[in-house]
Amino acid sequence: MQTMTARATYDLWADTYPPVAHNPLMRAEQDVVARHLSSIRATRALDVGTGSGRYLPLLAATGALTTIGADLSLGMLRRNAGRQRVCADAMQLPFASGAFDLINASLIAGDISDLTPWIEELARVLEPGGSLIYSDFHPSWETRGWQRTFRAGDGHEHTLARAPHQIDDHFSALERAGLDIVAASEVRAAIDAASRPRRLGAILGLWSARAVPVAMVFRARKAAS
Repeated sequence: MQTMTARATYDLWADTYPPVAHNPLMRAEQDVVARHLSSIRATRALDVGTGSGRYLPLLAATGALTTIGADLSLGMLRRNAGRQRVCADAMQLPFASGAFDLINASLIAGDISDLTPWIEELARVLEPGGSLIYSDFHPSWETRGWQRTFRAGDGHEHTLARAPHQIDDHFSALERAGLDIVAASEVRAAIDAASRPRRLGAILGLWSARAVPVAMVFRARKAAS
């Protein structure tokens, strides 16, 4: 298997990347995020690392009149026809300070080596009183030796590099960015051989019917001015 950069990998994967949560990890992660979103009323929402746009309908359901998906992969953005899309680097977002009152970022933290400048950039475009919800792969991936893989349209399997983070790394970065931590939720999923996903997000190394920790969801708030 060939290891590639995130941008090149997502461009390669875009043609076969489903616009919905398509494996046990993603479904469990989305269930947790959706519960957090259900308690939020927003007007301007941003989905960072939007991919094929699976979270945009959930953000719109918060009442947001504006929902924008931002991603560095043009291949992924082309899958979001009919939605507001912006090709952007998550470390340098092309938006004014305080432009959004809700920001979501699903599993993109695994593509970020240094969480602090990234979360500071998210905090910059978040208005006072606004909410940030984002997720990352659980630290246990390291001890279990799991990898993120997918099979491209040509049949070749690829490995997507992942930056590992400890839970304390997230807490420290959120605090440095001046955000108040509202919740940190552990995501567990029951994964067995029969439901083993075939593409990226495939969890390799442990397949059992019992629920195991696969991801973390963090919710934070920017203090009102």
